[in-house]
Amino acid sequence: MSRRCRERSGVCGALDRGEIMSRKTTILLRSSWQVINIGDIAHTPGVLTLLERDLPGTEVILWASDCFTEEAEAAIRKRFPDLQTVKGRIGNDGRADNQQLQEALDRSGFLLHGSGPLLVGHEDMDAYTRHYGKPTGVFGITYGGYNESNWPDVQRILSQAAFIYFRDSVSLEKAKSDGITSPLMAFGPDGAFAVDLRDDARAEAFLAENGLEHGRFLCCISRYRYTPFWEVKDVPFHEEKHARNEAMKEQDHAELRQSIIEVVRNTTLKVLICPEDMTQMELTKEMLYDKLPEDVKPRVVWREHFWQPDEALSVYVRSAGLFGSEMHSPIMCIGNGIPAIVCRWQEQSTKGIMWRDIGLDEWLFDLDLPEERAQVVPAVLGLATNLEEAKKKAVLAKERVEKLQRNMTEALRQELSKITVMEESSL
Repeated sequence: MSRRCRERSGVCGALDRGEIMSRKTTILLRSSWQVINIGDIAHTPGVLTLLERDLPGTEVILWASDCFTEEAEAAIRKRFPDLQTVKGRIGNDGRADNQQLQEALDRSGFLLHGSGPLLVGHEDMDAYTRHYGKPTGVFGITYGGYNESNWPDVQRILSQAAFIYFRDSVSLEKAKSDGITSPLMAFGPDGAFAVDLRDDARAEAFLAENGLEHGRFLCCISRYRYTPFWEVKDVPFHEEKHARNEAMKEQDHAELRQSIIEVVRNTTLKVLICPEDMTQMELTKEMLYDKLPEDVKPRVVWREHFWQPDEALSVYVRSAGLFGSEMHSPIMCIGNGIPAIVCRWQEQSTKGIMWRDIGLDEWLFDLDLPEERAQVVPAVLGLATNLEEAKKKAVLAKERVEKLQRNMTEALRQELSKITVMEESSL
C-alpha cells in the first residue's frame, strides 16, 4: 500500500519489508454496470475467473454500480463465496460516501475497469487517480460507439491508464486515431468469454420440463434495435427509438424465424427461443414463436421468463449451438466451446467485429446488408447439419480468446509487480 494510503487510513498500517514481499496488491474491480441483461452481469464473474486463474491468491474487491441487485450478486457469490462487494461514489473531497467503499479505496493498490460498452466508470477512474494516485487499467471495452471523440475527459482518463484492452479491433484503431496514449493498447476479448457460472439443477429441470435433450437443440435469441429501457427502468419513453424498433422488427426477425423453420424441417434438432435481457420475452413470442407454421411449433420451445447467467450458461453448454442478434450469449457460448452465430446492424456498436477478430467472420452477419441477410439461414442450417465441424470451429475460437486473455492478465501482473517494487523501495 502506498505511503499516502497509510497516512489516509488506519486500515493500512505500517508494513515491514517481509510483509511487503509476501502480500499481494488488492485489486478494486469496477464493474457490474446493470442487471437487465445477462451479458452485463456476466462481465464481472468472467473477469473474476481470469483473475482467479492467472493471479491466484490476489484479493479482489468488486466495486459495483448501485443497480447491482441481490439476485445478480447471489448468482456470482455462489461461484465466488468470499467476494467482497462495495457500492458508492467518491466525492469532490476524495472521500467515499460510505465507509465500506472508503476502506476498499484505501486497501486497494490498483483499479481495474471491467468490460463494457464504453468506459462506463470513467468518472470513478478519474477520481481514483486524482485523489489516490494509484494506477488503473481496462479490460475489454468498446470505444467510439457513444461519440467519445467529443469527450476529452474520457480520452484523458484512458491515456492515464497503465493499459487498455479493447474488445474489438475497430475500437482500438479509433482510440489510436483520437490520440489516446496509454502505454499499452491492444485487442483484448470481453471478460464475459471466461464466465463459468452454473446452475445445473435448474437447467436440467428446465430441459426436462420442455423435452430438450443434451446436444439436440439450438438456442435462438433476438432483440430490438434499441433496448426499450423504458419498459424495465424508470426512464422516459423514447418515441424515436420506439418507432425505429417497430419499423425494423420484421426485417430483423425474418431470417431468424426462417432459420428456425429450416432447422426443424430439415434436422432432428429442436429450437429453444430464449432471452438475453428482460425486454425480449414478449418480443420473441410476437416475432418468432407466434409466426411459426403450425407444423414447426411442436419442436420449438419459447422461454417466457428471464433468467440469471448461471442458469442460462448451464443451458447453453447443453445445446448444440446458438444463433441470433445478441452478443453476450454468443460470447458465453464460444467461451465454453459452443458454436454461436451473430447477427448485427448499424445501431449496435462495433463490438460484433470481435467475431472477426477471433476468427469467426463466417458466423457474423450484418442484417442491414441484403447480401448478408441472405446468408443467415444457410449458415444456421450448415451449423445444424455439421455439428462436429461447428464444434471444432468454436473450440479453436475459444483457444484464441484464452491466449489473448492471458496476455491481458500478464499485463496486469506486471503492473502489480511494479507496485510491490515501489512499496518496497519506499520503506
